[in-house]
Amino acid sequence: MRMKPLRDAPAAAALVAAAVLVPSCRAPAPADSASADLAASATTIDLAHGAWIDLTHAFNESSIYWPTASGFRLDTVAWGRTDAGYFYAAFDYAAAEHGGTHLDAPAHFAEGRHSADRIPLERLIGPAVVIDVSARASADYQVSVSDIEAWEAEHGRIPDGAILLLRTGWGGRYGDRAAYLGTEQTGPDAVPLLHFPGLHPETARWLVGNRAIAAVGIDTPSIDYGQSSTFESHVILYSENVPGFENVANLDALPPTGSIVFALPMKIEGGSGAPLRIVAWRRR
Repeated sequence: MRMKPLRDAPAAAALVAAAVLVPSCRAPAPADSASADLAASATTIDLAHGAWIDLTHAFNESSIYWPTASGFRLDTVAWGRTDAGYFYAAFDYAAAEHGGTHLDAPAHFAEGRHSADRIPLERLIGPAVVIDVSARASADYQVSVSDIEAWEAEHGRIPDGAILLLRTGWGGRYGDRAAYLGTEQTGPDAVPLLHFPGLHPETARWLVGNRAIAAVGIDTPSIDYGQSSTFESHVILYSENVPGFENVANLDALPPTGSIVFALPMKIEGGSGAPLRIVAWRRR
């Protein structure tokens, strides 16, 4: 779903005119020098002249979670008019870290790497690169090095510090659990039945060895494809502190280059992941 440009919202234009600073296309800096490098390498973006794209699926009882994980639950604490005459609503919610549109912190598959609260902002906010393999992606497709090279042949080298988003086309299936996961079953017996595209481990290894990406996102339930049992792409990326964004929505609304991603997770101390609100700004 496309969000209205801020310049169309009442009183927003004055706020947006101040512009925003985002990291330029360069490798994420070490945490101890992040502030200095961010100031030195910032690019000014006028948010009044573009459109906002929501890349997040809404959380509800139909949200997709890993078959062995607890799903999203929202319990009503209060809803209605109080004795004092005002309306009041409040809810309790509960869910696993890894479901719906969410962050995979590197600590999810790499001991001693960044937990959800320790990921530098430079890895969560930055220029997006969208590689579209939807025309050829099947249920067991794995994004290859040749897919990356073909994209670079057309659009140029992936910039250092880019957030790499993989569009497989699976995002359009999100409302249909069987079509999206490959099975409607839940529990451990469902895991071998999973079928959806992912990133080939060889490609993950090539990326960390040859490109300096900030993060990787995908419009499927997992960075690895559904039939993976060793989750090698997770291990390879996360061992290098490259976080993952899974179940990303609306990647069809982004161009191959020229957009900025803001991916802000719940800041769970020590968390291996977290619910994620991810949005993108793109030029018109």
